[in-house]
Amino acid sequence: MTETWYFLDSKEQTPAYNMAVDECLLNWHSNGTIPPVLRFYQWKPAGLSVGYFQKTKNKIDIEAVSNRGIEIVRRLTGGRAVLHDQELTYSVIVSENHPMMPRSVKEAYLVISKGLLEGFRFLDINAEFAVPEGKLETSQSAVCFEEPSWYELIVDGKKAAGSSQTRKKGVILQHGSIPITVDNETLYDLFVYPNEKVKARARSAFKDKAVSIEEVRSKPTSIEETKSAFKKGFQKGLGIELKELTFTQEQEQEIEKLMQEKYQSDAWNLSR
Repeated sequence: MTETWYFLDSKEQTPAYNMAVDECLLNWHSNGTIPPVLRFYQWKPAGLSVGYFQKTKNKIDIEAVSNRGIEIVRRLTGGRAVLHDQELTYSVIVSENHPMMPRSVKEAYLVISKGLLEGFRFLDINAEFAVPEGKLETSQSAVCFEEPSWYELIVDGKKAAGSSQTRKKGVILQHGSIPITVDNETLYDLFVYPNEKVKARARSAFKDKAVSIEEVRSKPTSIEETKSAFKKGFQKGLGIELKELTFTQEQEQEIEKLMQEKYQSDAWNLSR
């Protein structure tokens, strides 16, 4: 019998709201209020999400971010900064004890990312899993899409989706970015570099490291087409059925409270 998960399409929301919803879903699944969840969302205004442990001082150009109307928000998950603009973002919330989920973080990435792989296939994009040789090397860059991690999706050797994962209260939260288009001119203006020459070199190299859906498809791709493909992809890849989730008034109030107290706070977003 196929398992039924909740599905939520939040559409366009602020960065603070998006992160508050992911945390609330994690909490509700932890206490047994809701089953596992697949969520899709977008960002308005555009957001720069920074990793849970990531430093912003001398890494992120706060003034440049503000001048472009972009809002900074800190994720519950680790990793590097991601510019969220013309993309589909997904999150998966599922118990660590779920029969489908391996104990290993790396192997859990593989299971969840099967949904992404099938989504790309529904868009007729020949994606594959990144399997780095040996131990992953880490650079000092603050930019997420500069290099793939284990079982992230690549197309022609370039990163096509970036994901991050955390485990809290017995629950796995994995969320990630699926760019439809990439604006690397804006992206590299949001970070601090020693000088313009170093920034220009990093920006130039980026085109060989990351790719968007529109770069690898022969026709324009709408957000609705993208959502449809990845919804079917997760159903096939994880072997699940999806049922629409609608928040109660009490749940909406909980999201609003967390958003205001945490994800709209400089103390959380900038000072960790």
